[in-house]
Amino acid sequence: MWRKEPIDVLREPLRRFLQAEVNAGLLLLAAAGVAMIWANSPWNASYFALWEHELALRFDDHVLAHDLRAWINDGLMAMFFFVVGLELKRELIGGRLSMLSTAALPIAAAIGGMVFPALIYLTVVGWEGPATSGWGIPMATDIAFAVGVLVLLGDSVSTGLKLFLTTLAIVDDLGAVLVIAFFYTSDISLANLMIGFGFLAVLMGGNWLGVRTPVFYGLVGIGGLWLAFLLSGVHATV
Repeated sequence: MWRKEPIDVLREPLRRFLQAEVNAGLLLLAAAGVAMIWANSPWNASYFALWEHELALRFDDHVLAHDLRAWINDGLMAMFFFVVGLELKRELIGGRLSMLSTAALPIAAAIGGMVFPALIYLTVVGWEGPATSGWGIPMATDIAFAVGVLVLLGDSVSTGLKLFLTTLAIVDDLGAVLVIAFFYTSDISLANLMIGFGFLAVLMGGNWLGVRTPVFYGLVGIGGLWLAFLLSGVHATV
């Protein structure tokens, strides 16, 4: 007879907790609260030391090393964008955004959400001087928090509004990432960028040919596309 281990007593409740969307939103807000308190406490040195802790992947003589902040921004956030992007793709193919007239509104709102904050920034700080280089800072929408707040609101928010804000946040964030890549990055590797587009073509070709093996998309997507964009200097979430 199968015997329950002590860990099993915690595993099932934890699994149910993590599967609940509302709990994911609560975890996000709680983590943000803890981070703000920690960063402004007398022990804030340990907070910044944690983010600067270096983690490395090694293969023979090849080393890929980044601090914890970079791994989260370029790695875990890429996975987050991937999951949200899949939901958006489903809506674009056969959902509420399948019609151009419906998809145009959140896309236009996202463009406005990038252009007008930049214009307001320049109007406030002036169009000349060293501070003008910060015009790209207010362009981005924090999609993780936007989705987290929507999840917390639950059924009180319509599906259409959730889809509108999610689409707006994705387009806005991708636009901001491209602005950072082309206006704030001076060491873009065109060779790695072209290699990344090559892997993207391989993935699109595999999809067109009907390849449905997760291993293929995992190896080419992570080991090829993601890594090439990471090495190119362009934010890997693209």
